[in-house]
Amino acid sequence: MKIALQVLLALCLLAVGTCTGMMLARRDAAPTTPAAPAAAPGAANAPRVPNSVAASASGGVQAGMPTGHSPKPLLWKVSDADNEVYLLGSFHALKPTDYPVAPVIDAALKDAEVVAFEVPPEEMNSEALGMQMMQAAMQPEGGSLEHAVDAETWRRVQAYCKSRGMPIEGFQMLEPWFVSLVISLGEMSRVGYDPKQGLDQQLIARAEAAHKRTMGLETGASQIAVLDGMSKVEQQQSLAEALDDADDQHSLDELHDEWRRGDAAALEKKLTGEFRSAYGPLYQRINVDRNNAWIPKIRALLDDSHSDDALVVVGTMHLLGPDGLVSQLQSKGYRVERL
Repeated sequence: MKIALQVLLALCLLAVGTCTGMMLARRDAAPTTPAAPAAAPGAANAPRVPNSVAASASGGVQAGMPTGHSPKPLLWKVSDADNEVYLLGSFHALKPTDYPVAPVIDAALKDAEVVAFEVPPEEMNSEALGMQMMQAAMQPEGGSLEHAVDAETWRRVQAYCKSRGMPIEGFQMLEPWFVSLVISLGEMSRVGYDPKQGLDQQLIARAEAAHKRTMGLETGASQIAVLDGMSKVEQQQSLAEALDDADDQHSLDELHDEWRRGDAAALEKKLTGEFRSAYGPLYQRINVDRNNAWIPKIRALLDDSHSDDALVVVGTMHLLGPDGLVSQLQSKGYRVERL
């Protein structure tokens, strides 16, 4: 499993941050075509609510709403003596045809008094978060992407930009880790995957529409620190792999299919097993360390409340395997069942 793809599926802030980065990188480069009208301030970061979500929130059916089979959710219920926490595995970039969600998700959302996401929704959808990410992604003074990677990788970046009609100047000022994510997300978008259609983004909109209390398990700054803390070797490898996969989204399509089928075993093998084997230190920072930091907050939702139930929506990787939230909570004596 490639680094950039793992990161895109593990960090929810990319739904906003990388889109902002793409916008700014292209804005700052010399345009090769007439510029489109500027969006209103903050518009790039505002969550788009598709017909399917609006219909789910209101209980009605909108014209044009997808009517295919809903994905089988990766949803677990964790219980103590007097309340419950639902754990839901998100896919951070989806398609309109992945909606509506399964009725069991609707029921969990309805039952929950509080909905927790990786990052607080008000921060996730703020313009400031995208700007923080861009600041972290900038080369140090006097630096450039050309001098941060080897000659062959730089040649491939140039070829990629030429093939996509993108000015190379927009990449020169950026760190390799960010360029790899821009490339990967751009290619995902090209074949129909949209971070604004990600399950967490849609449930943020529904929770707000239903006036649910929301919270975050960590801050956007902490996610940015994980990215900006990638080693030089990890960054160059991530960029090379993103370029390898630019014209082949088979790995993503395969993961998406497994997520739709709710195939926890297959996803565990790829998202945790292969990632841990190939990139141990990065896996520790992206998955294990963050899971361990979240466990006390999730336990507090169970132990400190005697009535309110909660829905916790995080990237699917965080639920799976021996390091996952499901296994950890089960080992601490809570009742756990998959719904």
